[in-house]
Amino acid sequence: MEYFLLRYPILVVNFYAPWCYWSNRLKPSWEKAAKIIRERYDPEIDGRILLAKVDCTEEGDLCRRNHIQGYPSIRIFRKGSDLRDDHGHHDHESYYGDRDTDSLVKTMEGLVAPIAMESQRHALEHKPENATEHVKRPAPSAGGCRIEGYVRVKKVPGNLMISARSGAHSFDSTQMNLSHVISHFSFGMKVLPRVMSDVKRLIPHIGRSHDKLNGRSFINHRDVGANVTIEHYLQVVKTEVVTRRSSAEHKLIEEYEYTAHSSLAQTVYMPTAKFHFELSPMQVLITENPKSFSHFITNVCAIIGGVFTLRNRCPLKQESVSIACVHDQAQWILVLQPSPSFLTASTKIMWHL
Repeated sequence: MEYFLLRYPILVVNFYAPWCYWSNRLKPSWEKAAKIIRERYDPEIDGRILLAKVDCTEEGDLCRRNHIQGYPSIRIFRKGSDLRDDHGHHDHESYYGDRDTDSLVKTMEGLVAPIAMESQRHALEHKPENATEHVKRPAPSAGGCRIEGYVRVKKVPGNLMISARSGAHSFDSTQMNLSHVISHFSFGMKVLPRVMSDVKRLIPHIGRSHDKLNGRSFINHRDVGANVTIEHYLQVVKTEVVTRRSSAEHKLIEEYEYTAHSSLAQTVYMPTAKFHFELSPMQVLITENPKSFSHFITNVCAIIGGVFTLRNRCPLKQESVSIACVHDQAQWILVLQPSPSFLTASTKIMWHL
Protein backbone atom coordinates (compact mmCIF):
# COMPACT_ATOMS: atom_id res chain seq x y z
CA MET A 1 0.00 0.00 0.00
CA GLU A 2 2.93 2.35 0.67
CA TYR A 3 3.90 2.14 -2.99
CA PHE A 4 0.47 3.30 -4.16
CA LEU A 5 0.32 6.02 -1.49
CA LEU A 6 3.46 7.64 -2.89
CA ARG A 7 2.55 7.16 -6.53
CA TYR A 8 -0.98 8.58 -6.73
CA PRO A 9 -2.03 12.05 -5.50
CA ILE A 10 -5.45 10.61 -4.57
CA LEU A 11 -5.87 7.09 -3.24
CA VAL A 12 -9.31 6.03 -2.03
CA VAL A 13 -9.35 2.77 -0.07
CA ASN A 14 -12.31 0.65 0.98
CA PHE A 15 -11.43 -1.21 4.19
CA TYR A 16 -13.90 -4.07 4.49
CA ALA A 17 -14.56 -7.44 6.11
CA PRO A 18 -16.10 -10.36 4.15
CA TRP A 19 -18.40 -11.27 7.06
CA CYS A 20 -19.84 -7.74 7.28
CA TYR A 21 -23.34 -7.29 5.84
CA TRP A 22 -22.73 -3.64 4.96
CA SER A 23 -19.43 -4.45 3.25
CA ASN A 24 -21.18 -6.97 1.04
CA ARG A 25 -23.86 -4.42 0.17
CA LEU A 26 -21.20 -1.90 -0.85
CA LYS A 27 -19.19 -4.40 -2.91
CA PRO A 28 -21.06 -4.22 -6.27
CA SER A 29 -21.34 -0.42 -6.19
CA TRP A 30 -17.68 -0.05 -5.28
CA GLU A 31 -16.45 -2.40 -7.99
CA LYS A 32 -18.58 -0.68 -10.62
CA ALA A 33 -17.41 2.78 -9.51
CA ALA A 34 -13.77 1.63 -9.49
CA LYS A 35 -14.17 0.36 -13.06
CA ILE A 36 -15.67 3.65 -14.26
CA ILE A 37 -12.92 5.72 -12.60
CA ARG A 38 -10.25 3.46 -14.07
CA GLU A 39 -11.68 3.95 -17.56
CA ARG A 40 -11.99 7.73 -17.20
CA TYR A 41 -8.68 8.29 -15.38
CA ASP A 42 -6.34 5.54 -16.49
CA PRO A 43 -3.81 4.90 -13.70
CA GLU A 44 -0.95 4.50 -16.21
CA ILE A 45 -1.78 7.51 -18.38
CA ASP A 46 -3.62 9.96 -16.14
CA GLY A 47 -2.36 8.75 -12.79
CA ARG A 48 -4.28 11.18 -10.57
CA ILE A 49 -6.53 8.77 -8.70
CA LEU A 50 -6.81 5.12 -7.84
CA LEU A 51 -9.54 3.19 -6.03
CA ALA A 52 -8.47 0.18 -3.96
CA LYS A 53 -9.84 -2.17 -1.31
CA VAL A 54 -8.31 -3.96 1.69
CA ASP A 55 -9.62 -7.11 3.36
CA CYS A 56 -9.10 -6.48 7.09
CA THR A 57 -9.42 -10.17 7.94
CA GLU A 58 -6.23 -10.79 5.92
CA GLU A 59 -4.44 -7.45 6.42
CA GLY A 60 -5.10 -6.99 10.14
CA ASP A 61 -1.88 -5.08 10.86
CA LEU A 62 -2.52 -2.64 8.01
CA CYS A 63 -6.06 -1.96 9.24
CA ARG A 64 -4.87 -1.45 12.82
CA ARG A 65 -2.22 1.03 11.69
CA ASN A 66 -4.96 3.01 9.98
CA HIS A 67 -7.22 2.81 13.06
CA ILE A 68 -10.02 0.98 11.27
CA GLN A 69 -12.74 0.11 13.79
CA GLY A 70 -15.86 -0.20 11.62
CA TYR A 71 -16.63 -1.80 8.27
CA PRO A 72 -16.78 -0.65 5.61
CA SER A 73 -14.53 2.39 6.11
CA ILE A 74 -13.71 4.44 3.01
CA ARG A 75 -10.58 6.52 3.57
CA ILE A 76 -9.25 9.25 1.28
CA PHE A 77 -5.44 9.54 1.14
CA ARG A 78 -3.99 12.75 -0.29
CA LYS A 79 -0.27 12.55 -1.08
CA GLY A 80 0.18 9.60 1.24
CA SER A 81 -1.88 10.75 4.24
CA ASP A 82 -5.51 10.50 5.29
CA LEU A 83 -5.09 13.10 8.06
CA ARG A 84 -6.47 16.60 7.83
CA ASP A 85 -6.08 19.55 10.20
CA ASP A 86 -9.26 20.71 11.89
CA HIS A 87 -8.60 23.55 14.36
CA GLY A 88 -5.45 21.87 15.61
CA HIS A 89 -6.92 18.35 15.75
CA HIS A 90 -5.89 15.65 13.27
CA ASP A 91 -8.90 13.82 11.84
CA HIS A 92 -9.00 10.98 9.36
CA GLU A 93 -10.46 12.05 6.03
CA SER A 94 -13.28 9.62 5.39
CA TYR A 95 -16.12 9.31 2.91
CA TYR A 96 -19.57 9.57 4.54
CA GLY A 97 -21.72 10.06 1.43
CA ASP A 98 -24.16 7.73 -0.27
CA ARG A 99 -22.83 4.35 -1.35
CA ASP A 100 -24.46 3.99 -4.73
CA THR A 101 -22.32 3.99 -7.87
CA ASP A 102 -23.33 7.45 -9.11
CA SER A 103 -22.55 9.13 -5.76
CA LEU A 104 -19.17 7.42 -5.52
CA VAL A 105 -18.19 8.40 -9.06
CA LYS A 106 -19.31 12.00 -8.56
CA THR A 107 -17.25 12.29 -5.37
CA MET A 108 -14.13 10.83 -7.01
CA GLU A 109 -14.40 13.24 -9.92
CA GLY A 110 -14.62 16.12 -7.44
CA LEU A 111 -11.40 14.91 -5.82
CA VAL A 112 -9.58 14.71 -9.15
CA ALA A 113 -10.74 18.05 -10.59
CA PRO A 114 -8.25 20.36 -8.72
CA ILE A 115 -5.24 18.15 -9.58
CA ALA A 116 -3.32 18.89 -12.79
CA MET A 117 -2.39 16.12 -15.20
CA GLU A 118 1.35 16.80 -14.90
CA SER A 119 1.27 15.68 -11.29
CA GLN A 120 1.70 12.14 -12.60
CA ARG A 121 4.97 13.03 -14.29
CA HIS A 122 6.26 14.63 -11.08
CA ALA A 123 5.32 11.51 -9.16
CA LEU A 124 7.18 9.25 -11.61
CA GLU A 125 10.29 11.44 -11.39
CA HIS A 126 10.64 10.84 -7.65
CA LYS A 127 13.40 8.40 -6.82
CA PRO A 128 13.50 6.22 -3.68
CA GLU A 129 16.35 8.31 -2.27
CA ASN A 130 14.30 11.51 -2.30
CA ALA A 131 11.07 9.84 -1.23
CA THR A 132 11.44 11.62 2.11
CA GLU A 133 9.51 14.50 0.56
CA HIS A 134 6.40 12.38 1.10
CA VAL A 135 6.98 11.78 4.79
CA LYS A 136 3.59 11.35 6.46
CA ARG A 137 2.53 13.00 9.66
CA PRO A 138 2.22 10.54 12.53
CA ALA A 139 -1.33 9.33 13.03
CA PRO A 140 -2.96 9.91 16.41
CA SER A 141 -2.88 6.97 18.80
CA ALA A 142 -6.66 6.70 18.64
CA GLY A 143 -9.69 8.41 17.22
CA GLY A 144 -12.07 10.38 19.37
CA CYS A 145 -15.07 12.63 19.50
CA ARG A 146 -16.68 15.20 21.77
CA ILE A 147 -20.17 14.68 23.15
CA GLU A 148 -22.12 17.62 24.54
CA GLY A 149 -25.78 18.06 25.42
CA TYR A 150 -28.43 17.10 27.93
CA VAL A 151 -30.93 14.26 28.33
CA ARG A 152 -34.34 14.40 29.99
CA VAL A 153 -34.85 11.41 32.29
CA LYS A 154 -37.55 10.31 34.69
CA LYS A 155 -36.88 10.20 38.41
CA VAL A 156 -36.31 6.46 38.37
CA PRO A 157 -33.13 4.34 38.07
CA GLY A 158 -31.73 4.36 34.55
CA ASN A 159 -28.66 4.17 32.31
CA LEU A 160 -26.90 6.58 29.98
CA MET A 161 -24.81 4.55 27.53
CA ILE A 162 -22.31 5.86 24.97
CA SER A 163 -21.20 3.41 22.31
CA ALA A 164 -20.55 3.03 18.59
CA ARG A 165 -23.71 2.43 16.57
CA SER A 166 -24.38 2.73 12.85
CA GLY A 167 -27.09 1.77 10.44
CA ALA A 168 -24.52 1.26 7.69
CA HIS A 169 -21.37 -0.08 9.39
CA SER A 170 -20.15 -3.11 11.29
CA PHE A 171 -17.62 -2.59 14.09
CA ASP A 172 -14.70 -4.62 15.36
CA SER A 173 -15.31 -4.61 19.12
CA THR A 174 -11.73 -5.67 19.88
CA GLN A 175 -10.48 -2.36 18.43
CA MET A 176 -12.90 -0.13 20.35
CA ASN A 177 -11.42 1.93 23.18
CA LEU A 178 -13.94 3.85 25.28
CA SER A 179 -11.41 5.90 27.25
CA HIS A 180 -12.81 9.32 28.04
CA VAL A 181 -12.35 12.56 29.95
CA ILE A 182 -15.40 14.10 31.62
CA SER A 183 -15.41 17.89 31.40
CA HIS A 184 -18.80 18.37 33.04
CA PHE A 185 -21.47 15.97 34.30
CA SER A 186 -24.34 17.03 36.55
CA PHE A 187 -28.05 16.55 37.17
CA GLY A 188 -30.75 19.19 37.18
CA MET A 189 -30.60 22.74 35.98
CA LYS A 190 -27.22 24.40 35.78
CA VAL A 191 -26.55 26.41 38.93
CA LEU A 192 -25.08 29.84 38.31
CA PRO A 193 -21.78 30.49 40.12
CA ARG A 194 -23.20 33.64 41.75
CA VAL A 195 -26.16 31.71 43.20
CA MET A 196 -23.92 28.91 44.44
CA SER A 197 -21.62 31.45 46.07
CA ASP A 198 -24.55 33.04 47.92
CA VAL A 199 -25.75 29.68 49.18
CA LYS A 200 -22.29 28.65 50.36
CA ARG A 201 -22.21 31.67 52.65
CA LEU A 202 -25.06 30.08 54.58
CA ILE A 203 -24.10 26.42 54.06
CA PRO A 204 -20.37 26.03 53.27
CA HIS A 205 -20.53 22.29 52.53
CA ILE A 206 -23.23 22.45 49.84
CA GLY A 207 -22.29 21.93 46.20
CA ARG A 208 -19.23 19.78 46.84
CA SER A 209 -20.80 16.78 45.08
CA HIS A 210 -22.85 18.66 42.48
CA ASP A 211 -20.36 17.84 39.69
CA LYS A 212 -18.16 15.18 41.26
CA LEU A 213 -16.94 13.69 37.96
CA ASN A 214 -15.79 16.98 36.46
CA GLY A 215 -12.25 16.94 35.13
CA ARG A 216 -11.67 13.23 35.79
CA SER A 217 -10.03 10.93 33.22
CA PHE A 218 -10.88 7.27 32.69
CA ILE A 219 -8.27 5.69 30.43
CA ASN A 220 -8.14 2.09 29.26
CA HIS A 221 -4.50 1.18 28.68
CA ARG A 222 -5.60 -2.27 27.48
CA ASP A 223 -4.00 -3.89 30.51
CA VAL A 224 -7.12 -5.99 31.01
CA GLY A 225 -7.49 -6.94 27.34
CA ALA A 226 -10.05 -6.03 24.68
CA ASN A 227 -13.82 -5.44 24.87
CA VAL A 228 -13.63 -3.24 27.97
CA THR A 229 -16.63 -1.30 29.22
CA ILE A 230 -16.11 1.62 31.62
CA GLU A 231 -18.96 1.84 34.13
CA HIS A 232 -19.93 4.66 36.49
CA TYR A 233 -22.42 4.07 39.33
CA LEU A 234 -24.07 7.24 40.58
CA GLN A 235 -26.27 7.72 43.67
CA VAL A 236 -28.22 10.96 43.30
CA VAL A 237 -29.85 12.98 46.09
CA LYS A 238 -31.94 16.10 45.58
CA THR A 239 -31.15 19.10 47.78
CA GLU A 240 -33.29 22.20 48.26
CA VAL A 241 -32.46 25.36 50.18
CA VAL A 242 -35.52 27.44 51.17
CA THR A 243 -35.47 30.81 52.91
CA ARG A 244 -38.41 32.62 54.53
CA ARG A 245 -38.34 36.36 54.68
CA SER A 246 -41.25 38.70 55.46
CA SER A 247 -43.53 35.68 55.93
CA ALA A 248 -42.94 34.70 52.28
CA GLU A 249 -41.22 31.47 51.23
CA HIS A 250 -38.48 31.71 48.61
CA LYS A 251 -36.59 28.78 47.06
CA LEU A 252 -32.96 29.84 46.97
CA ILE A 253 -31.54 26.81 45.14
CA GLU A 254 -32.49 23.35 43.88
CA GLU A 255 -29.68 21.00 42.97
CA TYR A 256 -28.78 17.33 42.73
CA GLU A 257 -25.67 15.97 44.40
CA TYR A 258 -24.28 12.51 43.76
CA THR A 259 -21.62 10.02 44.74
CA ALA A 260 -19.71 8.16 42.01
CA HIS A 261 -17.92 4.81 41.82
CA SER A 262 -16.21 3.77 38.57
CA SER A 263 -14.82 0.46 37.32
CA LEU A 264 -13.63 -1.41 34.22
CA ALA A 265 -15.34 -4.61 33.10
CA GLN A 266 -14.86 -6.94 30.16
CA THR A 267 -17.88 -7.79 28.07
CA VAL A 268 -18.79 -10.00 25.15
CA TYR A 269 -20.81 -7.17 23.64
CA MET A 270 -19.78 -3.87 22.10
CA PRO A 271 -17.77 -1.82 24.66
CA THR A 272 -19.59 1.18 26.10
CA ALA A 273 -19.16 4.07 28.50
CA LYS A 274 -22.00 3.43 30.92
CA PHE A 275 -23.48 5.80 33.50
CA HIS A 276 -25.91 3.99 35.82
CA PHE A 277 -27.81 6.43 38.04
CA GLU A 278 -30.24 5.90 40.90
CA LEU A 279 -32.21 8.76 42.41
CA SER A 280 -32.82 8.50 46.13
CA PRO A 281 -36.49 8.58 47.24
CA MET A 282 -35.36 10.90 50.04
CA GLN A 283 -34.31 14.51 49.63
CA VAL A 284 -32.44 17.03 51.73
CA LEU A 285 -34.48 20.12 52.62
CA ILE A 286 -32.64 23.01 54.26
CA THR A 287 -34.93 25.77 55.56
CA GLU A 288 -33.93 29.14 56.98
CA ASN A 289 -36.32 30.27 59.76
CA PRO A 290 -35.33 33.76 60.96
CA LYS A 291 -36.62 34.74 64.41
CA SER A 292 -38.38 38.04 65.00
CA PHE A 293 -37.02 40.89 67.14
CA SER A 294 -39.84 40.45 69.62
CA HIS A 295 -38.70 36.87 70.18
CA PHE A 296 -35.27 38.20 71.05
CA ILE A 297 -36.67 40.77 73.51
CA THR A 298 -38.70 38.01 75.19
CA ASN A 299 -35.54 35.92 75.66
CA VAL A 300 -33.68 38.92 77.15
CA CYS A 301 -36.51 39.58 79.64
CA ALA A 302 -36.52 35.90 80.60
CA ILE A 303 -32.79 36.06 81.33
CA ILE A 304 -33.17 39.22 83.42
CA GLY A 305 -36.03 37.65 85.38
CA GLY A 306 -33.98 34.54 85.97
CA VAL A 307 -31.05 36.59 87.29
CA PHE A 308 -33.24 38.47 89.80
CA THR A 309 -34.78 35.19 90.94
CA LEU A 310 -31.33 33.77 91.61
CA ARG A 311 -30.37 36.99 93.45
CA ASN A 312 -33.23 36.58 95.87
CA ARG A 313 -32.26 32.97 96.63
CA CYS A 314 -28.47 33.29 96.54
CA PRO A 315 -26.97 36.65 97.65
CA LEU A 316 -24.31 37.93 95.26
CA LYS A 317 -20.81 38.86 96.31
CA GLN A 318 -19.46 42.36 95.80
CA GLU A 319 -18.58 41.88 92.15
CA SER A 320 -20.24 42.45 88.85
CA VAL A 321 -21.95 39.78 86.72
CA SER A 322 -22.09 40.05 82.93
CA ILE A 323 -24.49 38.25 80.62
CA ALA A 324 -24.14 38.46 76.83
CA CYS A 325 -26.91 37.82 74.32
CA VAL A 326 -26.52 37.78 70.54
CA HIS A 327 -29.30 38.38 68.02
CA ASP A 328 -28.45 38.57 64.30
CA GLN A 329 -26.26 41.70 63.92
CA ALA A 330 -26.83 43.11 67.43
CA GLN A 331 -24.85 42.12 70.52
CA TRP A 332 -26.53 42.82 73.85
CA ILE A 333 -24.51 42.83 77.09
CA LEU A 334 -26.29 42.96 80.43
CA VAL A 335 -24.09 44.08 83.35
CA LEU A 336 -25.30 43.57 86.96
CA GLN A 337 -23.46 45.51 89.68
CA PRO A 338 -24.41 44.97 93.41
CA SER A 339 -24.43 47.82 95.96
CA PRO A 340 -24.41 47.65 99.81
CA SER A 341 -28.14 48.19 100.16
CA PHE A 342 -29.70 47.09 96.88
CA LEU A 343 -28.94 45.60 93.46
CA THR A 344 -28.87 48.04 90.52
CA ALA A 345 -29.00 46.85 86.95
CA SER A 346 -27.55 48.81 84.07
CA THR A 347 -27.79 47.75 80.43
CA LYS A 348 -25.10 48.35 77.88
CA ILE A 349 -25.93 47.82 74.20
CA MET A 350 -23.18 47.37 71.63
CA TRP A 351 -24.07 47.30 67.94
CA HIS A 352 -21.82 45.53 65.48
CA LEU A 353 -22.88 46.33 61.90
